[in-house]
Amino acid sequence: MRGTVGALVHSNERPDSCAVCAGPMLVEKTFPHHGVTLEHGQFVVRETTYVCSQGCTQQGAKVRHRSVELAQRLPPRGTVGYDVIVYIGLQRFVEFRQREQIQSLLYNKYGIVLSTGEISLIAKDFLLYLGALHHERAPVLRAALRKDGGWPMHVDATGEDGQGTLLVVYAGWRRWVLGSWKIPTERSDAILPRLQEIKQLFGAPCSIMRDLGKAVIDATQDFVADLDEDIPSLACHTHFLRDVGKDLLKVEHNKLRDLFRRFGVQKNLRALVRDLGRKLGTTINTARGDVDEWLGRDLTGYRLPEGQTGVAFVRQMAVWALDYSADGSDDGFPFDLPYLDFHRRCLEACRAVEAFLCAPYENRKALKALERLHRIVEPLRSEVPFQRPVSILETRQQHLNELREALRLKPKIKRDHPASAQEVTPAELRNIEAAVKKLTGSLRKRRPERGPAKAKRDGIDIILDHIDRHGACLWGHLIRLPKSVGGGTRLVDRTNNLLEGFFRGGKQGERRRSGRKKLTQDLEHLPAGAALAANLKKPDYVEIVCGTLGDLPRAFARLDAKDRRKALPARLRAASKAGVSDVVSSSTSADDRKFVRTDAMNNRIRRAARSRAPRLASCR
Repeated sequence: MRGTVGALVHSNERPDSCAVCAGPMLVEKTFPHHGVTLEHGQFVVRETTYVCSQGCTQQGAKVRHRSVELAQRLPPRGTVGYDVIVYIGLQRFVEFRQREQIQSLLYNKYGIVLSTGEISLIAKDFLLYLGALHHERAPVLRAALRKDGGWPMHVDATGEDGQGTLLVVYAGWRRWVLGSWKIPTERSDAILPRLQEIKQLFGAPCSIMRDLGKAVIDATQDFVADLDEDIPSLACHTHFLRDVGKDLLKVEHNKLRDLFRRFGVQKNLRALVRDLGRKLGTTINTARGDVDEWLGRDLTGYRLPEGQTGVAFVRQMAVWALDYSADGSDDGFPFDLPYLDFHRRCLEACRAVEAFLCAPYENRKALKALERLHRIVEPLRSEVPFQRPVSILETRQQHLNELREALRLKPKIKRDHPASAQEVTPAELRNIEAAVKKLTGSLRKRRPERGPAKAKRDGIDIILDHIDRHGACLWGHLIRLPKSVGGGTRLVDRTNNLLEGFFRGGKQGERRRSGRKKLTQDLEHLPAGAALAANLKKPDYVEIVCGTLGDLPRAFARLDAKDRRKALPARLRAASKAGVSDVVSSSTSADDRKFVRTDAMNNRIRRAARSRAPRLASCR
């Protein structure tokens, strides 16, 4: 490839006759231009174009014939071939590679030299081509969804720190992204038009799976109201359980966190660990080994080992108390209560320290460290102020665990994987519904009507209130299929974990690409079409849209064949500038920030601020 860089080739395809008048075609001009494809590398082509001798026109332009071979490889007025566009798009949005990595791959494998800026622009063009192809093939995709007996709509939005909000509509049974858009904020008036657009393209869904956000609830209710038939609008069981848990536990858990901070327990424990580590110095590894050997002995009674080993053991006790995260299940709040686990560990450490303090010691260093550890954790044993929030948390955590057991949920969301949907059989789903109803009745009987048990009563009321408000949307997952596809029934996923896992996988890919933990800027500048690129990992989707990934460049070329005056991305960008934009509901959108940072805006405001115009009070 590198040996053929700059090679001159000729393209002279003489047409038989004019497509309009069937008259002869004359040579218009012959001109050279550059081209870059994976197939041929970098080259210069001398192309001959022909026009109708009678001056016929089509779509306001002369009837012109250009090389079909070139048109299948290079976009209009472009030098980078369709296969290069596809390669860059797949590497960027499917493999999540950096621009420099893509640049290196192009040069090492194909001898193609492109700047990182060109790669960024080409990647965006790839998404525009893919979006247009997705819309063009919508009738065929719609037919495939109809053969399944319909499609359950999963709808959700994601972002980072309130920016870069991405709304996605997902076909649950096929695992396809049907639509993705950047919206100013998660509002019903921004969501509803997108749902209606998907309905026009792919038909009405057989059900809707959504979270418990007010915006999406309002949007889906309005959407269902406009349909010809009533379809179930289902609430995600995971979001339901998480919302109940947050309302149950957040206030008291925050109180417990504030108490730990006020008494400086965590801070003082860490200071003790650091101080003892400095005293042990370079012998810390040896001392840790001695502690491990001492722990292996079958000793009676509670007495610290002598010398540095005793100091090291006290240090390890403090480290054990700080390692409270090991008691969690890694499901996150409210399924994990880290400060309640910390409280339990500190109480156990306090009781253990008191047992060791009962023995006499000649090892003054270990004894002083042990007494210091006791002073840090001993306040947690007092009834005021720790005992009340702890008691409430333990009672309400038990109630949440009962609801979790009734719903039979493992809330941790895994990456886009069939198991993450936590699919159940119809019989299991009926058992789950019966278990929730039984728990509801049990909570109503256990609810104290009066007396000092206000905290318990309020906790039960929170659960019952959520069940009353969302109970009707928790069931209805059994969908009856039409007779045209053989009848029968099929279950809809009872969680939105598929879409949550899709978002998580995309963010993990972006973090791997950028190396940044916070993706605020990355998601704000990431085009909405990036979500559609995930469909290219679905063989059934690829087969319907273009056959194989190797045929994707030809599919893009067919999109440009309809109008060769400009490439499709240029036409789409021009149309978007002239189109109607969203109602801006965010206070500082990216477009606003870009506009107010211009020199003209800054100069106008600062010039007015420095003017000698009278102040408002003096004007009055």
